[in-house]
Amino acid sequence: MGQPRRLTVPGQFEQLAQIAEFVTRAAREAGLTDDDVFHVEMAVDEACSNIIEHAYADRSGDIDLACRSSAPGTLEITIHDSGRPFDPDVVGLPKVDPPADLDDLNEGGLGLYFMRKLMDEVHFEQVAGQGNILTMTKRSKQSAA
Repeated sequence: MGQPRRLTVPGQFEQLAQIAEFVTRAAREAGLTDDDVFHVEMAVDEACSNIIEHAYADRSGDIDLACRSSAPGTLEITIHDSGRPFDPDVVGLPKVDPPADLDDLNEGGLGLYFMRKLMDEVHFEQVAGQGNILTMTKRSKQSAA
């Protein structure tokens, strides 16, 4: 998969299934393991859910995705939105010590925490007049061995 595979969808929760199908296909084509594919799905779902809920909370807009594999077992996903600016440094680190009840987990920052745990690289960028760009990379543990 030398050329990026692209998808543009409206920033709506109803589009999450199509997004998952898109990244799953790209991850499999990149040669990622089943566990790696699941991690990609989870991280992208969390990122796109956050875009829909926060960046497009009071407006509409598209989510542009591009998936590219530069080497076997490696997938780079770029997600672009034109919603409210997002600065990951403003989001505090969540308290993730296992609580007695999962309902007691703090909500703020968990999505970002999971993206960083599931993916090998996570990079946020704000481009003036263009919006937010999130780039995440997953490298297959199998390929690294």
